[in-house]
Amino acid sequence: MKKVFVFAIVAAVAVVALEVAPAEGVTCSPVELGPCLAAITSSSPPSTACCQKVREQRPCLCGYLKNPSFKNYVNSPGSRRVATSCGVPFPTC
Repeated sequence: MKKVFVFAIVAAVAVVALEVAPAEGVTCSPVELGPCLAAITSSSPPSTACCQKVREQRPCLCGYLKNPSFKNYVNSPGSRRVATSCGVPFPTC
């Protein structure tokens, strides 16, 4: 039930994604981080697909952090753990 709720939140937040200015060559959309949902909401390690998406979305992370609709999710302990596990430094914006 928790995963369904979190997915619904991510999907709803994705509608607001147009407010995030896209980085050059990257489509900034939190929906792209869908493969990371299980790793962010549990203690399971991120998948290869998740880490690939985190690397692709790296230029977008500051935009997500500056957006009040995304900040709490992107700045969550689970998101930080996934970024670290994927070798992506957490941005300081």
